[in-house]
Amino acid sequence: MPPTRGPAMVTVVGIGADGWDGLSGAGRAALRAATVLMGSRRQIDLIPSPHRPAAVVAWPTPLLTHLPGLMDEQSGRHVAVLASGDPMHYGIGGTLVRLLGADRVRAVPHPSATSLTCARLGWPVEEVDVISTVGRPVQLLHPWIQPRRRLVVLSSGAHTPGEVAGLLTARGYGPSALTVLEQLGGVRERIRTVAAQDWSDLGPDPLNVVAVQCRAEPQTVPLPRVPGLPDDTYQHDGQLTKREVRAITLARLGPLPGHLLWDIGAGSGSIAIEWARTHPQCRSIAVEHDPQRARRIGDNATALGVPGVRVVTGAAPDSLAGLDPPDAVFVGGGVTTGGLLDAAWSALRPGGRLVVNAVTLESEAVLADWYARFGGDLTRITINRAAPVGGFTGWRPLMPVTQWVVHRP
Repeated sequence: MPPTRGPAMVTVVGIGADGWDGLSGAGRAALRAATVLMGSRRQIDLIPSPHRPAAVVAWPTPLLTHLPGLMDEQSGRHVAVLASGDPMHYGIGGTLVRLLGADRVRAVPHPSATSLTCARLGWPVEEVDVISTVGRPVQLLHPWIQPRRRLVVLSSGAHTPGEVAGLLTARGYGPSALTVLEQLGGVRERIRTVAAQDWSDLGPDPLNVVAVQCRAEPQTVPLPRVPGLPDDTYQHDGQLTKREVRAITLARLGPLPGHLLWDIGAGSGSIAIEWARTHPQCRSIAVEHDPQRARRIGDNATALGVPGVRVVTGAAPDSLAGLDPPDAVFVGGGVTTGGLLDAAWSALRPGGRLVVNAVTLESEAVLADWYARFGGDLTRITINRAAPVGGFTGWRPLMPVTQWVVHRP
């Protein structure tokens, strides 16, 4: 096919540690037909010189900043881009599709690092959880660390196995079997297994994958992904939606993949954090006017595996200006602030959910007025916990919570 005018035509060719010898016929043909070859220096070196086009471009750093300009420079050319394994599985293929459009990008996959790992260990691919730490913090593992789960961690370098081992051990999962698979599919392939708590710097190859068979210490309490984590999971100064009310609140907010939550008056950030923990594509913004609490929200989010929770420090409703429109809004503080509910209601996407919790008579009066005008569900939540009463046990009530839930047409 002759070159076309306009944006470059890009074929993303997956490649493994076995280099040219491991490429499919389609992958080799794409490289022979290309006028420009792009990739990391390591990947480019896997292609013998006779099979490279005249123009070769090694990725600059940072790649995402330079990528649009690089593609613009290739107008009218056929570009072959090298990618590790399957380009559409945590690879550059998805980035190029978002940049150029699916009609300008073709992918030729190679077995992914996940597939090769599962093949070596005898793990069914559908029974593992895959987490990428390439350009991402290792704390993303936290929600996935559960007893008896199998994890495949895509490493960002030689340091990743040690970071994974340290995180597992700190979480009470030191007995987990940690397998480091290096140079998968190549002549220098090596596989080593050790308990996470026994990890020492074994000098792994930078091209590695970490597989984990999670095993908890007897005293370790698992942290499930469903809402309602124990209150002492969070750092807080008392501004915390208690676990029972939190579970009810999140059930009414209804987290869905790809949806965005505004948590206004976030306190410790528990609602925003547990929304984000339900699915990797659930996004949340925690809005908190107190700077110390805002910093604490960031710490809690990182510790619980959702460092992507965005924290906005400022008073609502002014701090809401310019934020992406939400699919759900939770108001846990500042209900009586003038214009706050109006701003939250008007920002909601059609079909969005607004959930407001009130504990004072003044805030209840605001909810009663909005309920009279817009309908929805108005509920009183009362929780009692068993506590010592002298030498006996009795019920100690928490403050009642009035909750208003409404959907925007």
